[in-house]
Amino acid sequence: MIKALAALAGALLTTAASANTLVHNISGMQVGADGKLERFDRLLFGDDGKVIAVLAPGIAANGKVRQRIDGGGRTLLPGLIDAHGHVMGLGQAALQLDLAGASSLQELQQRLRGYAAANPNIPWITGRGWNQELWPDKRFPTAADLDAAVRDRPVWLERVDGHASVGNSAALRAAGINAQTASPTGGKIEKDAAGRPTGLFIDAAAELVQRKVPAPTLAQEDEALAKAQDLLLSNGLTAVADMGTSAEGWSAMRRAADAGRLQVRIIGYTAGVEPLKHFKNPTAWLYGDKLRLGGVKLYADGALGSRGAWLKRPYADANTVGLKFHSDAELLSMARQACTGGFQLAIHAIGDAANEQVIRTYEQLRPACPTASRWRIEHFQIADPADIPRLARSGIIASMQPVHQTSDRLMADKRLDPPRLAGAYAWHTVARSGARLAFGSDFPVESPNPFSGLAAAISRQGPDGQPAGGWLPQERVTFEQALAGFTRDAAYAGFAETRYGALEPGKWADFILVDRDPRSINPQALAGTQVLQTWVAGRKVWEREAGGRGERGR
Repeated sequence: MIKALAALAGALLTTAASANTLVHNISGMQVGADGKLERFDRLLFGDDGKVIAVLAPGIAANGKVRQRIDGGGRTLLPGLIDAHGHVMGLGQAALQLDLAGASSLQELQQRLRGYAAANPNIPWITGRGWNQELWPDKRFPTAADLDAAVRDRPVWLERVDGHASVGNSAALRAAGINAQTASPTGGKIEKDAAGRPTGLFIDAAAELVQRKVPAPTLAQEDEALAKAQDLLLSNGLTAVADMGTSAEGWSAMRRAADAGRLQVRIIGYTAGVEPLKHFKNPTAWLYGDKLRLGGVKLYADGALGSRGAWLKRPYADANTVGLKFHSDAELLSMARQACTGGFQLAIHAIGDAANEQVIRTYEQLRPACPTASRWRIEHFQIADPADIPRLARSGIIASMQPVHQTSDRLMADKRLDPPRLAGAYAWHTVARSGARLAFGSDFPVESPNPFSGLAAAISRQGPDGQPAGGWLPQERVTFEQALAGFTRDAAYAGFAETRYGALEPGKWADFILVDRDPRSINPQALAGTQVLQTWVAGRKVWEREAGGRGERGR
């Protein structure tokens, strides 16, 4: 490995006249193109913000070096990439009622009352993050439950996974929801024994109320993006795939970039084919590779937590197979429309029936589509083991979120029987099949912290170290595979591997300095890694203050 780095450095440093910054006194590590861990102790980049060389011990930094930066012996990693997140959703969630971690319905009600009292003038109270699986009785909340806390204005609260929402009676009245309202395709209005809506809306049904929620102003959109960017940079994320980019969100990103405020690299995937009337073709890479709209995000089913994931056989704990969002013909038609425009496809599929439908769609459409070599399945959570080998044969990327496994395992044990668990969150099996793995978090469903994802991927354990030995431990991946999933392979999944994802000559100098060596600690300590500095294109854009807070780079 050192010989290879030496040869590469020797070949390139003769052209390093423009190089002017050397980061030294570091413990650098990244995954090479061969999948092996590379180590280096210096990083050289130019005035253009692109890497000149990574230098192993004993290799001289020849050429003109104008500035030297002492890394203080810290670990340096390539900027991490989240292959599946929701940028505007992250920022908006930070500005709404936060229900994450509420351990009971009573705690949800308490937080709701407090938020309503603190914000007496907002017309609708919106929030997200509740998870009934954390509550003693695991019962879904109802309009009556919310009415007990707030009656005087509409309340609309989204579940942690974004696949169910609950409204109070005022919200249902505002949306005109009553016993005669029918559930739409791909969604469900929960009703009681008398046929009255309970206030719970699953998947596509939520839009019946959501469309009545006042749209955020331009100023609120800009504030949400700024908040999201700060959260991403502080967690060491220098690039993300934004799954469900709206026209409004794209405009906010363009405004930020035009003003020089956009630092995170964002690849956008439109929310369905409807936005293609605004985006006829994928955009070029814009603003120094900071922004591109290149894909289309579709949905095949819902989520496991709300029993909306579409399964081949009924749930082990309920007489339902979940929600099939589209017929085979409908999904194929939408996929063909995206393909015709030159867009990359990324389709959400969680249940084994949904995953098989998406694989079959890709197989049917592949011969006619130039982007077929990197079509994606987002989540690929519950797969029929017999379907997994079909990924590599069709060049399908499994875009998965390791932290979903640690969050979901107790629920998955209830929802599924042992045979189906054989294909649950099956990272090792997917990798062994030859398919590419791209890792992310699905923020704000989960924390955007990629170190939690790295820890989960290598241990199959939660932050508490449970279960001992890991859940279905045979599906663990190596540290190198996990790091590649958050760097090289995440870049590849977005057609960005020639621009970023590794610190290599000609690519952007996107990197982070962290407070510990991720290879020398246990998974729980790895999850607690703190980012000290975040650099994008050779410029420090975020730094942790001594007190633990962060500030933007200057």
